[in-house]
Amino acid sequence: MQIIVQIGIFFLICLAGEFLSALLPIPVPGSILAMLLLFVCLLLKWIRPEHIEKKSDFLLGNMAFFFIPAGVGIVEQLPLLLVNLGPLAVICVVTTVLTFAASSGTVRLVLWLQNRKGGGSDE
Repeated sequence: MQIIVQIGIFFLICLAGEFLSALLPIPVPGSILAMLLLFVCLLLKWIRPEHIEKKSDFLLGNMAFFFIPAGVGIVEQLPLLLVNLGPLAVICVVTTVLTFAASSGTVRLVLWLQNRKGGGSDE
C-alpha cells in the first residue's frame, strides 16, 4: 500500500506541474515545474523524503529505461542530424568548454567563500 501512496504523490505533483504549465503565459514544460514543486515541497517539509523514498529509488534504479524513447527519436532523425553534423559538433564542443569553465568557476568561488569565512580547507 505504501508504494501506491508514493506513486500517488508523484502523480499529483506531476499533475500540478502540468496544470501550472497550462496557466503560465510562457512555455515552461510541466515536468520542470513538477520538479520545482517537489523541491519546494521537500524544502518546506510538506513532503518528507520517507514519503517518496521507495518510488524514487525505483525511478533512479531504472533511469536508463526512460532514455529509450529519446534514443529512438534521435535514430529516426539521423539523416537530419548528419546534414547538420558540423554545427552540432561545434555546439557540443563550445557548450562542453563553457560547462567546464562554469563548474570550475563555481568550485573556486565556493572554496574562496569557505576560506573567507574560515570554515574550509585550502586543498
